[in-house]
Amino acid sequence: MPIASAAQANGPRADYPVVIGAPYMVGDTQYTPADVLNYDEVGYVTTGTGEGITGGHHTLPYPSYVEVTSLETGRTILVRLEQRGPMDSNHLVALSPAAMEQLGASNDTPVRVRRVNAPEEQRAMLRADEAAPLRMDTPMGLVEVLRRRLPAEGSASLRAETDEPQELPPVVDAPDEVAVVAPEPDPEAVEVAETETPVPSPTLVTGSDNTVEPRIAEADEIDSFEEAFAQIEEAQAPAPEANEVPVLVDGFVVQAAALSNRDRAQSVANAIGGRVEQSGRFFRVRTGPFATRAQAEASLANVRAAGYTEARIFKDG
Repeated sequence: MPIASAAQANGPRADYPVVIGAPYMVGDTQYTPADVLNYDEVGYVTTGTGEGITGGHHTLPYPSYVEVTSLETGRTILVRLEQRGPMDSNHLVALSPAAMEQLGASNDTPVRVRRVNAPEEQRAMLRADEAAPLRMDTPMGLVEVLRRRLPAEGSASLRAETDEPQELPPVVDAPDEVAVVAPEPDPEAVEVAETETPVPSPTLVTGSDNTVEPRIAEADEIDSFEEAFAQIEEAQAPAPEANEVPVLVDGFVVQAAALSNRDRAQSVANAIGGRVEQSGRFFRVRTGPFATRAQAEASLANVRAAGYTEARIFKDG
């Protein structure tokens, strides 16, 4: 009986009720708590209180789960927000001593805080004051882009503002996704649906909240985004053995769009680090092929983050 009670105390019900609360002041700044699903901001961290890998936040509901990325090293950890804070400054987030240690951060380290829908197994670890596994490091090319968004103090949003109410989707245990920010695609990009049958696309969790905002940069930042894509693709690509040309049979590809204009298709391919294949009168823009489904899912996350939200995974071969 005691074992069952302990399991129930650390089960999914331990994440409810969720507290939002009324607006309040910290110095001259008013904070209005809100249940924002696609919360994604950059700012600065400070040391807070609490046990385990926990934190305090000014506006997000608690408990909730966020990825915190150091914009000095790219290291990313999963944190359970359990309280309001910091209550004496406008830092973006206050982390417990253990969370600060796992992140390798100190007071005023620049960070990115992104709300995620974490797998239940990892939620349970955090509820038990254990550290969840480190998330995938954010490539330094992307870190440099994110650092450009840092304000002198406080925080800055990386998402498009919306007044529409949002609801959390059900928890889905799926591979982590690397969230990449990039310019919006040509509105005519996804021009026609392919007739072939795609492999069902999973709900991506990221480390993620199943929503991606396609644009946070100005036009003069595009080159930096392309560099970030290149680094991610290079990191995900399997290294071929010396003097050997890898040949994939029955692998996976990610299709971003099918266009009737070759030049426009090539432009999309250049933006996502893909290639163009002609199929009848259409030009398909694809990345891959990938040897594993996990590699294809990582590329799918990058392509959707670039704004091509209709991208799908297909079998190749």
